[in-house]
Formats: sequence, C-alpha cells, structure tokens
Amino acid sequence: MERVNAIVRHPIFVAELEQLGKLEADRVFCRHDAAHLLSVARIAYIFYLESKSSFADAESQMKELIYATAYLHDIGRARQYIDGTPHEQGSACIASVILPECGFSEGESELILDAILSHRTSGGEKPGFAGIIFRADKLSRHCFDCAAITQCDWEIKNMDVQY
Repeated sequence: MERVNAIVRHPIFVAELEQLGKLEADRVFCRHDAAHLLSVARIAYIFYLESKSSFADAESQMKELIYATAYLHDIGRARQYIDGTPHEQGSACIASVILPECGFSEGESELILDAILSHRTSGGEKPGFAGIIFRADKLSRHCFDCAAITQCDWEIKNMDVQY
C-alpha cells in the first residue's frame, strides 16, 4: 500500500481534501471526507474478495488499485462547488497528475481514471473494476442514520446495513 500512502500524503491531494473539508463544513448531507473515501475503498475491496475474480495479476496490486481509486474518486468535488466542473471530471484531472507521481503505470492509471469518470452514472452498467467502485460508492452512505434524509435527493438511499 506504499503507493496509496503516497497518494494520501501527496501535496495536491492534501490541499484538495482540506479545501473540500472547508467547503462542506456546514453541509447537512453526507460529506466527501477521508472517512467516506476509506469506506468506499473497504466496501470495494470486499466486493473484489467476494467476486473471487481476478482483475489484476496479484491480489496485493488489486487492493492498491481499489484504494487508490477510492481515495481519488471524489477529490475533485471542490472544483464542482467552486466552478461547476462535474466532480468526476475534476477528480480524474487531479488523479491524472497524482497517479504517475505516486508510481502508478499508464495502464493502472487508465483503469483508475475510467472508474473515477464512471463512478457517478455509467459505472453501474460496467462489469469489473469500474462497477465495483460504482457500487461501493453508492453503498457507502448510512441513510438510515441521517438527520437530513427527508431533505436528501440521493437516488439510492441505503436504509439497511449491507457492508
């Protein structure tokens, strides 16, 4: 997980997450903080383990790809708040700078960027890696325990613990 730790220590990642925290400080809905990113990573890894499928050559490599994607999938959300850039596009743009600097190959980066770009809508239609990131992101919220549930327009409310 050396490369994932390089991501969470990367100055751009740190600055974007800090800015996002400030922008969402008064948000009554789910936040896109480090806890959310880690939750997505853990759920996606469970999906991978349960699938008994091989998306990559080595399980440790797959774990790193999942965690890298989860940590980067919402990192562009501050740009959405500031200038209206869809956050999946902002996240992919930021990730495309961070990934090579943290040791990810071009092929790994392409896989990660595809999952980031499709985590909002089209990921549910994709099999494999992008699909597990999409599903994990949707299941990462605890709607059953949210004070703002009646105000929320989230399309998939999680009213039961699944993962």
